[in-house]
Amino acid sequence: MSKVLARRGRWSAYKLVLMQAAMAGGASVFFFAMWGAQSGLSALAGGAIAVLPNFVFATLAFSHTGASSAGKVMKTFYWGEAVKLLLTIAMFSLVFINFEVGFMPLFVCYTLALIVHWTAPLFFKQSKVG
Repeated sequence: MSKVLARRGRWSAYKLVLMQAAMAGGASVFFFAMWGAQSGLSALAGGAIAVLPNFVFATLAFSHTGASSAGKVMKTFYWGEAVKLLLTIAMFSLVFINFEVGFMPLFVCYTLALIVHWTAPLFFKQSKVG
């Protein structure tokens, strides 16, 4: 049963990450079409900075479930959140150091992906357990 719950939780988290990726991809195409390649790539970098750490978090956080492994569940959530934060900082640093990016497209796309992360659960169909 706990494997089923872990799989269900992981799938819900991956759906959320997929929605973020779709928004980031759409915004990147928009910036590319309106303002050129540098804006499109900057937006793509901003989207990747938002999406990749959330994917890593979802993978780590939903590796354990169940009452018998409650300690492991908490540990993986804390560990996943720490890795997510450090990965976000590292990715921002790498982008700013190694690439010439447009700040506006990068932060707009990053913010759009975060907004999807915050609002998408409102649109997920809640199923009853049991």
